[in-house]
Amino acid sequence: MTFLVALVALGILLGTVSCTSFPVFLAAAGAITAWLLVFSVRERLAHHRHR
Repeated sequence: MTFLVALVALGILLGTVSCTSFPVFLAAAGAITAWLLVFSVRERLAHHRHR
């Protein structure tokens, strides 16, 4: 099921890429990557504190 959700998300992402300019896509990808990194670090710190 997770694989199917990932495929749908990839399809939406690739569809969006074809409709926007490359610099806009890079900016959005960078923002999403930064948000995911911040989220993962916060989750690790929170999980590490509760041990």
